[in-house]
Amino acid sequence: MALRKASCCNAVSTLGKPSLSTSPDQPLLLRALPAVSLNSSELLLQLSSLLALSQEREASWGLCAEKEREWKGPFYFIQGADPQFGLMKAWSTGDYNSSGDEWEQEIRLTEHAVQAINKLNPKPKFFVLCGDLIHAMPGTPWRKEQTKDLQRVLGAVDREIPLVFVSGNHDVGNVPTAETIEEFCQTWGDDYFSFWVGGVLFLVLNSQLLYDASRCPTLKQAQDLWLDQQLSLAGQRRCQHAIVFQHIPLFLQSIDEDDDYFNLTRSVRKEMADKFTKAGVRAVFSGHYHRNAGGTYENLDMVVSSAIGCQLGKDTHGLRVVVVTAEKIVHRYYSLDELSEKGMEDDLMELMKQQ
Repeated sequence: MALRKASCCNAVSTLGKPSLSTSPDQPLLLRALPAVSLNSSELLLQLSSLLALSQEREASWGLCAEKEREWKGPFYFIQGADPQFGLMKAWSTGDYNSSGDEWEQEIRLTEHAVQAINKLNPKPKFFVLCGDLIHAMPGTPWRKEQTKDLQRVLGAVDREIPLVFVSGNHDVGNVPTAETIEEFCQTWGDDYFSFWVGGVLFLVLNSQLLYDASRCPTLKQAQDLWLDQQLSLAGQRRCQHAIVFQHIPLFLQSIDEDDDYFNLTRSVRKEMADKFTKAGVRAVFSGHYHRNAGGTYENLDMVVSSAIGCQLGKDTHGLRVVVVTAEKIVHRYYSLDELSEKGMEDDLMELMKQQ
C-alpha cells in the first residue's frame, strides 16, 4: 500500500509508517532501553536517556508545529473507535477469543464511516481512531489480512484529513511486550505522542501500559516521564485546551466504580485523573466499551464512544463529532447513517462560527 502523508503542517500520522523515524534505518525510540531495577546505580543514566528520548519524541512533530500552537478559532474533529475487523463474526459465534476469520461487515461499516467523514463541510481537522483497529491479537491468525484490509479502507479518507491512530489491547496485546509495541509502531505509528492543532494540545496514550506493563516496565516508565513533561506544559496554561486520547476509559460512569475489564483499576484511574485535572486537561476520549458511556471527575470529562464495528449494547455503529471552542468542548455521537445523510446539526455548526 502506498504511504500517505497527512496534509496539515503538523503531520499527525503517516499511514503504515512509524511517525518518529526520520529514515528507514533509524530505530524507533525507546526500543533499545535496558530494563533496570529502581535500586540500580544505572537508574540516573536511564532516566537521563528517557528524558532525552521524550524530548526528541515531542520535537519530531511537524515543521509548522509552532503555528499550530496558536488559537485561531473554533474547529472540530472526528473520533471513532473499535473498527476491530473480525470481532463481529467471533462475537456472533460465541468464540470471542478467536481471531475472527470473516470481517466483511466491518469493512462495509468502516467504508461507510469514511464516506460520511469525506462528505463533511467544512472538513474536520483530523480523524482519530481510539484503538482496537483489528480483532486478531499479536501472533494470531488473520492479523496481517485484517490490517491490510483496514489500511486499504482508510486509504480512502480525504487526503486533507489527517489520521491519528491510538493503540488498543487488540493492537498491542492485553499484556504488551516491547515486540508487540514495536509491531504496532511499524504498522500504525507511535504508541504515544503529542500534537498541536489550533492552539490545543492533544496527548495520545498507550493505555495498555496503564493496564498491565509487567512485560515491558521500562516502556511504561518512559511514557510516564514523557506524560509528566507534557502535562507540565498544559499546567502552565500554554495551550487553549488539553485533550487526551486513549483506548481504555479511566472509568465508565464514576471515578469510584468497581474495577472492570472495561476500565482502569481504581488506583490507576485516580492517579491519572488527578494528574489530568491538576494540569487542566478538559477531556479524555476513549473506546473499548463498544457502548456509549462516560462521566465527570471534577472538571474532567470522561467520554466513552461506541464502536464503528461490533456493538455490545443498544447503541449503533457511529462516530463522535467534537467541536472545540475557546471556552468549551462540545461533542455528539452520530450513527453512521445520520452523519452520512444529514451531516452536523445546526447548533454545532453555529459553534464553529463563534470567534
